Amino acid sequence: MPITRLLNIMSRLRDPNGGCPWDLEQTFQTIAPYTIEEAYEVADAIERGDMSDLREELGDLLFQVVFHSQIAKEHGAFTFEEVVNGICDKMERRHPHVFGTARITSAAEQTKAWEAHKRAERARTARSVLDGVPHALPALTRAAKLGKRAAEVGFEWPDTQGALDKVAEELDELRAELSRSSSPERLANELGDVLFSILNVCRHLNVDPETALRRANAKFERRFRYVEERLREQGKSPAEATLEEMDVLWEQGKREGV
Repeated sequence: MPITRLLNIMSRLRDPNGGCPWDLEQTFQTIAPYTIEEAYEVADAIERGDMSDLREELGDLLFQVVFHSQIAKEHGAFTFEEVVNGICDKMERRHPHVFGTARITSAAEQTKAWEAHKRAERARTARSVLDGVPHALPALTRAAKLGKRAAEVGFEWPDTQGALDKVAEELDELRAELSRSSSPERLANELGDVLFSILNVCRHLNVDPETALRRANAKFERRFRYVEERLREQGKSPAEATLEEMDVLWEQGKREGV
């Protein structure tokens, strides 16, 4: 089986007798950044619709799981087989309508049931509904998860308008701090509140904030590259152009669907 081949390769790489020096030096801590990077590369391939890259990046991500499992096995903590069995048990437990007798007829109903299962599992060990949201997550993703957890127990705006009003309120507070020439720390705090309130709007609209921001990044990059190209045709660089010139080209790019 291909997975057996991969496990054997990983075992050889970590073999003190003839293995790879680099792989032998790695720990959970040193490998973790690569795991995060590979997950982002999977998301990037999906965003670009590149199936060839997606196949390759999924392989890289799988290798990360195997790498961590090999290190854990060497420490006597757990094995790859236990990782697989654990996720199999969890999937069967959280899909009683497929593997049991429960009845669920829609994706929305399944989402509610899934979240209910997760809450029940957390309640058995957690002291707070916020327990278990990893601190290592990107701040944007972690903020979205914290807000979602709180919303699950009723700490939530009743509608999208309430969430939007909160954004306006936080912007007003930021403007007030600016008018007082407040310290950079106070301004950073207010900006953080603005960003967090925007995530509440994302949740109400069922918009993933990471996906929305990645798309905004891609759009900005396309349009700025368009501005650079048009300036290059005029024999200029952005540093040599005025803001007004660049803004005209930016709007031109928008009209052309860039």
